[in-house]
Amino acid sequence: MNAATFRVEHVLAVVPVGDIDAAIAWYGELFGRRPDNTPMTSLAEWHVAQGGWVQVTVDADRAGNGLLNLAVSDLPAAIDELAMRGLHFGAISDVNKGVRLSSLGDPDGNVVTLIGHFRVRY
Repeated sequence: MNAATFRVEHVLAVVPVGDIDAAIAWYGELFGRRPDNTPMTSLAEWHVAQGGWVQVTVDADRAGNGLLNLAVSDLPAAIDELAMRGLHFGAISDVNKGVRLSSLGDPDGNVVTLIGHFRVRY
């Protein structure tokens, strides 16, 4: 394959859920708005960064096994803002090279982790 013909234009993180309505409500609180797109009754999408989307889709067999990592510019401020929306992330953990994490499970048990001090290169 010619490398010039294979070019990724968007990345879509897919989170499997059991109840699309509950997921739309919960992720709507997380992202602070309704989905940007609902192409099917079993799928909702949020455009969260240039070229980056989060999809929640009904997949009962996989629901609760997803991991979604979101790098944020100010981890404590993000946690505070989300707490005002009713989403209470856990304590901040210092992990390695200045990176900090805080996590919360969605209604199905998928784990959403906010990452502070994320860098492309370490």
